[in-house]
Amino acid sequence: MKLVTFTDNAGTRIGIAKDDGIIDLKKADADLPRDMITLMSEWSTHRATVERATTRKADAPLKSVKLEAPVPRPGKILAIGLNYADHIEESGQKTPEQQVWFCKHVTSINAPFAPVQMPKVSMLLDYEAELVAIIGKRCKHVPKEKAHEVIFGYAAGNDVTVRDWQFKTPQWMLGKSFDTHAPFGPWIVTSDEIGDPHTLGIRAFVNGEKRQESNTKHLVFNIFDQIALLSQAMTLEPGDIIFTGTPGGVGAAMKPPQFMKIGDVTRIEIDKIGAIEATVAAEP
Repeated sequence: MKLVTFTDNAGTRIGIAKDDGIIDLKKADADLPRDMITLMSEWSTHRATVERATTRKADAPLKSVKLEAPVPRPGKILAIGLNYADHIEESGQKTPEQQVWFCKHVTSINAPFAPVQMPKVSMLLDYEAELVAIIGKRCKHVPKEKAHEVIFGYAAGNDVTVRDWQFKTPQWMLGKSFDTHAPFGPWIVTSDEIGDPHTLGIRAFVNGEKRQESNTKHLVFNIFDQIALLSQAMTLEPGDIIFTGTPGGVGAAMKPPQFMKIGDVTRIEIDKIGAIEATVAAEP
């Protein structure tokens, strides 16, 4: 199923996206949680009720609500770099022997169709299409063969990057954490519907021009490898999100480089999930 966080005149809450409509989970059952992290944390308790709700008629048209980031305030945003061979090649770097990790701070989270800000301090704004994995269980020291059990679902994401700020310091955090620079969604597709996450086509378009196209089968370190490593260092919790890497075709690697401009529209598509889309706007 496709689980959403949405806002209308009655406030922000969670629901199910079905066809062109929204099923409001609070209307389906008043005892269901109002936020996504609580729902995922208590999934074993509420799953049957949510699954029954999928048979209801929609409470509102999808176009009548604002879709928020599925997890508006995750505890952690973890992102892996240099994880597709073609992106490594265009970056002029060697294939890493170890996974390369950085954080995006939670204030970078953005709704799936909201504007992405052009910072006042830089014009070197770039896109990175990525599959996002959402953790559904509190876990530590997860074996690779059991990693699929802790993933609640998947979404499409854009690891928006300010390239000059990315390399101001040896760590990439600054250039990866600007406000609005972690849009993802448009919903969480539960892992049972995705099946193998390493068979998904992934694409990025800028103003309709295809810039990135690959498949998650080309990940250097697959998603289960990623969770196995991360969980050796830290406890992963429901609502933590993982940006799993971007393929070749980023603007910085084009000749000449093609950075995003105010008014550009970037669309990220992933098979079995759908698309997110953002217009670049000046930072207010």
